[in-house]
Amino acid sequence: MLTPFFKIEPNTSSSTPTIISSTSASSTSTTTSTTTSVCNLFFNQTTYSAVAQPWSVAVIDVNNDNKPDIIVANYGSSNVGVLLNTGNGTFNAQTTYLVGTGPWSVAVVDVNSDNKPDITVTNFDSNNLGVLLNTGNDTFSAQTT
Repeated sequence: MLTPFFKIEPNTSSSTPTIISSTSASSTSTTTSTTTSVCNLFFNQTTYSAVAQPWSVAVIDVNNDNKPDIIVANYGSSNVGVLLNTGNGTFNAQTTYLVGTGPWSVAVVDVNSDNKPDITVTNFDSNNLGVLLNTGNDTFSAQTT
C-alpha cells in the first residue's frame, strides 16, 4: 500500500517543482515535474564592440544626463572604454582611454569630491591601480597611478 506523505502544489507564475513522494513497506518512489511559465520581458540582444577581451563592466551615469552609461575594462588592449547612452536604448561607440597592462576591473565613483563620477581601474599585469578623472564634458583625463 502506498501512502503519500509530502506534496507541493505548483505555482503557475514561476518555475516551481512539484514533488510527490510515497512509501510502501518495501520501496520509496519520488516523482518530480516542473511547471514553467514564459516571461518575455527582453527584446533582441544588441552587441557593441569592446576592442579586445572585455573583462568587467560598470553601469552608471557618467555625464549627468540621467541615462546609465557603460564602462568596460578591455583586458587585451590595455584600455578602458566608455559607451555613452543615447537615450533610445542604444549606446555610442566606445571612447577608449589607455591604462596599464591588463585592466581587470572597473569601478566608478567620485574620488575627488567634484560631484562627477570618476573611473578607477585595477591593472592586473601592471600591478597598479589607475584613476581617470571625469572632466565634465563627456570625457576623462589620462590615467594617473
